[in-house]
Amino acid sequence: MKRAILSATLTLAMGIAACAQSVTWITSSDGHYLQKQKTLKMTARADAEPIMSITGKENGTEIARWGTTFNERDWHALLMLSASDRDAILDNLFVPGKGIGFNAGRIGMNANDYALSWFSCDEVDGDFQLRYFNIDRDQKYIIPYIHEAQKRYPQMTFWISPWSPPTWMKVNHHYAVQSSRWSDLDKQKDYILFSGNKNSDNEQVQTDENIFPQRLATQNFMIQDPRYLQAYADYFCRFIDAYGKEGIPISMVMYQNEAYSYTPYPGCPWTTEGILRFNNDYLAPTLQREHPEVDLFIGTFNTNRYDHVIGILSDTTLQCNVRGVGVQWEGLQILPQLRQKFPQMEYICSESECGNGSNDWKAAEHTFDLINQNLGNGCRQYYNWNAVLCGNGRSSWGWTQNALVEVDSVAHTYRYTPEYYTYIHYARYIPAGSHIIAFRTSQETDGTPVLAARRSDGALVITAANFNDSARTVTIAIRGRYLNITLPAHSFHTCLLKC
Repeated sequence: MKRAILSATLTLAMGIAACAQSVTWITSSDGHYLQKQKTLKMTARADAEPIMSITGKENGTEIARWGTTFNERDWHALLMLSASDRDAILDNLFVPGKGIGFNAGRIGMNANDYALSWFSCDEVDGDFQLRYFNIDRDQKYIIPYIHEAQKRYPQMTFWISPWSPPTWMKVNHHYAVQSSRWSDLDKQKDYILFSGNKNSDNEQVQTDENIFPQRLATQNFMIQDPRYLQAYADYFCRFIDAYGKEGIPISMVMYQNEAYSYTPYPGCPWTTEGILRFNNDYLAPTLQREHPEVDLFIGTFNTNRYDHVIGILSDTTLQCNVRGVGVQWEGLQILPQLRQKFPQMEYICSESECGNGSNDWKAAEHTFDLINQNLGNGCRQYYNWNAVLCGNGRSSWGWTQNALVEVDSVAHTYRYTPEYYTYIHYARYIPAGSHIIAFRTSQETDGTPVLAARRSDGALVITAANFNDSARTVTIAIRGRYLNITLPAHSFHTCLLKC
């Protein structure tokens, strides 16, 4: 094994030493995307203090998946277009090397907030044997969408997570967690969220406004009776079975989407005890018995309450049952600490942030920054949220969100948003099998994030951006020589060095 590692390191070092003197340079700015610029040259002189130094000894984290989420509203938007326009979009999302080339998908088990309406696969109260379980609703919107993606990339992998269990399995008997004008949930039931142990520190509102959530739920919204917990674990397996019959292999499961968002749309808060009980005593053993080929990950963690998260991950039984951790939103803030404390876990970004429906360059810059931080901090998979939406992406509960493709539902036309090109700058040039070997965040570099990757073909890829209002020069040291790049204001860059 040591000999193999040494060989790989020497190969990397020799490859960097042999990098071509010319560099392929692709740039994007608002309205001007994926422009091939004049050839850059490696030089013996640094134009600025190097922002990064690559020695050739870096091993790095291997990228396994670039993914998106298959939501009902995405397919609904695609169906508003002509067949030829729809095919063009799907090609640019899923055909390897053509556009982005997504090779993995996330699927919501039951309705999520971007379903056309709320539903589950079994709404028959007390059906512990799941006699009435079905995926009829998925057959209308999700499965046709997935099959189109599979035509373009047959090896695509998939994973699942629920936003909410069936309503009869929840203490408030409703998909939502809190009442709002968007649902018929009785406002009197809002008290349930914090109706647990009155002496619990979890009930205290945090004074640090940067902590999310300010107050942790003290009540499991999933009923903790063993009959319900086992039926829910069985429910996951039924879903995997049903999708398998459709030719859609599920390779990974997470127990809950965003247990820390106390939502007016489908959601389900869990306490630490409930999380460990369900995953260790029910979901893990049921998966191991029924679907040993499916990996169990813990997540999705959308909280930066580090003490709470390590209280879950420190459980030794859980560590034996799960392969990795899914983080999104505020979870990114504690990712470096988690990876340092639990290096044996595999980490993924389970959901990129959704924006506010602006679909503009500023949103694209934010996503560029998120990808830089997640990949640089060791995430092996990165998942987009909505790929295609109508207009400003208004949900059933009033939130407008971004997408990679914006559809005009009146004119039946579409456009690729700036965020679409953000993904191309990364995913097209840093495919699965590449290793992330160095990065600097925008916070460290005054608005110029940089990331370096070594591809399986030996090429070195540098991605960089300038979020500032004036041009910046970035210098990267590569084994004694220098790559000097002038980054215009508000621009994205990918440099490919064939080695």
